[in-house]
Amino acid sequence: MLHHHFIDIAKKFGKKTAIHDFSTSKKLTYNKSLIASLLLSRVFSKMDEGFTGIMIPTSAGCILTKIGVLMSGRIPVMINYSTGAEHNARYAQQKCDFKTIITSKALLEKIDCPHVEGMIYIEDIMAAISPLQKIRAALTAALPGGLLKKLVHQGTEDETAVILFTSGSEKDPKAVQLTHKNILSNIQAVTPIFDFQSNDIFFCALPYFHVFGLTVTMWLPLFHGMKILTYANPLDFKKVCTIIREHKATFMVGTPSFFWGYLRKSEKGDFDSLRIAMAGADKCPDALRDGFKDKHNLTVYEGYGATECSPVISVNSPENNRPGSVGKPIQGLQLRIENYETGEEMGPGQDGRILVKGDNVMKGYFNDFEQTSLHIRHGWYDTGDMGNIDEDGYLWHVGRLKRFVKIGGEMVSLVKIEDVLEKFLPEDVQCCVVEIPDSIKGAKIIAVVTATLNEQVILKQMAEQLPTIALPKKFLVWETLPKMGSGKIDFRTISEKTREQLARKLT
Repeated sequence: MLHHHFIDIAKKFGKKTAIHDFSTSKKLTYNKSLIASLLLSRVFSKMDEGFTGIMIPTSAGCILTKIGVLMSGRIPVMINYSTGAEHNARYAQQKCDFKTIITSKALLEKIDCPHVEGMIYIEDIMAAISPLQKIRAALTAALPGGLLKKLVHQGTEDETAVILFTSGSEKDPKAVQLTHKNILSNIQAVTPIFDFQSNDIFFCALPYFHVFGLTVTMWLPLFHGMKILTYANPLDFKKVCTIIREHKATFMVGTPSFFWGYLRKSEKGDFDSLRIAMAGADKCPDALRDGFKDKHNLTVYEGYGATECSPVISVNSPENNRPGSVGKPIQGLQLRIENYETGEEMGPGQDGRILVKGDNVMKGYFNDFEQTSLHIRHGWYDTGDMGNIDEDGYLWHVGRLKRFVKIGGEMVSLVKIEDVLEKFLPEDVQCCVVEIPDSIKGAKIIAVVTATLNEQVILKQMAEQLPTIALPKKFLVWETLPKMGSGKIDFRTISEKTREQLARKLT
């Protein structure tokens, strides 16, 4: 189990720095992290059994709370505080039928979120811990690892280790149950690809309510006894660059929208210590890869995953890198490309649904048999994504099936339209392509961009690479594109706002 492995690692690396928290300017060794986790575990063990919500920014406090909750035998439910925190807290409570949420007064003040019934503040918890409790936890932490593991929750690797919510970028979030085995198998599969060692230094600004942040920048570095550099604001681009430079991080992950910020605000030399820069959660544009190569001589590797897969499915690496693809499937995972209508297995280079099978695939959606049975059939998880595998085994992601539209009887990829449009946009201009219903052709394409363009010139350039039916019928100019807390484009909100804007123009 994850918390048992943490005990072993804490015993092995005792005096080594485990977490350097740049939001609170605190450093904790592995030994102090173990003591704090045991302290919190004792507090949490007196609370309601079952699920416990966690709504704390990326920090030492969030890491220790997560471990403490597991040690107490509760199951952490990670709550998104970046967009609609109050709604998300209530939604999680209702969806998973629990009350207690561990959160932070400082966070609620910063994001202007009211108190929700059931919230307990980490500041109050820490203030109420007595010197005697601290001494007792320190003495307990000094016990041999084998004995210590018997004093915390036992359980099995098939138990749920966390509840995470899907992004909700297309519909209401689903509650994903990931087991200890799911997460551990994912860590063990990616470790040899990048030769992770205890002397690696992980920079982490991704939120832990997102699977990319939780597995890759919390559990993976803890698994190996690395140092974690945490900073709660991934949008503070200059500070992120400074932390990486001054503290010699060797590994950085993020979404492309965050990487764009780091590229703009960085100076030469900021990323010299990095051996790996990994982009995921959204398609990595060629211009972003080229920008990092030109400015920092740094290769940005692209990977692909899903919350339901803990998350890594495939990844590019120094040994196997094909820019534009999302890499080769990780070891121990089976991948199948199916025709989206017939279910027939597709050959090399042929697009179809991406299906995944392996130990990293979730237990299921909590309390949602219907959605679980729709997405997992005979052990195969249907990602809802479209892609193909080339003759060399690289996976090419071509978009969500829901981001394909039928126009005039033909399937058109919105992602492909975006890829072509991006090539002709000025630097720093973002785009998102959506479809709205059309009574004649079934759908029509609308492009949302963040700057005024010469539409006729752009359309003429796009027409050289796309059929006429795939060309945008209208361009809308917005100041910014709505994003999820993880940095992913919020397609659902963009589609809704586009339809509202166009409807207003018609009335």
